[in-house]
Amino acid sequence: MTEMNSARNEKKNMGKGGGCFPSKNKITKTTNKYANSATKSTAADTTVPPKDDTILELPSPLELVDADGFLFGFPTRYGCMAAQMKAFFDSTGLLWKEQKLAGKPAGFFVSTGSQGGGQETTAWTAITQLAHHGMLFVPIGYTFGADMFDMDSIRGGSPYGAGVFAGDGSRKATETELAVAEYQGKYMAAVVKKLVHG
Repeated sequence: MTEMNSARNEKKNMGKGGGCFPSKNKITKTTNKYANSATKSTAADTTVPPKDDTILELPSPLELVDADGFLFGFPTRYGCMAAQMKAFFDSTGLLWKEQKLAGKPAGFFVSTGSQGGGQETTAWTAITQLAHHGMLFVPIGYTFGADMFDMDSIRGGSPYGAGVFAGDGSRKATETELAVAEYQGKYMAAVVKKLVHG
């Protein structure tokens, strides 16, 4: 549930980037379709939230060609993206072969089960997917401001992108985690507008 809340905040603010709007919520459709393919035993062990039927699934990875940019959100497994998300990227072979996504900006937001769960390593290892497609990685750096340096509360996120500590799946994202997610959506929309629309 924590990842979906972050995804909604990312999407909500993409439209605030000055004329850049998300197309059919491709960000959350991509993550939702694959993130909910865990086996029942795995889902029971990790408190995977039920599938949110209000989020439509991306029928085919080929539809990615129509987007100007991407924010991919996914949970971390052992310091890397979850296998379901890797399977999604593996399904983009035809797009890779023809370099249909080359030059498109992309970023990540992640969730981990703990503070040492790999929020930064997840982004590092996911960058390889973008590089092979010729996509441009767009991190947020420390542009969010002073809250990126706040040591008084537990919060996810890094210069690589927004993040949440999900625990066993029952922890709710903090106001700061949601604010960083909202900011990343707006930031990405501004980058997309500048790169794609001049």
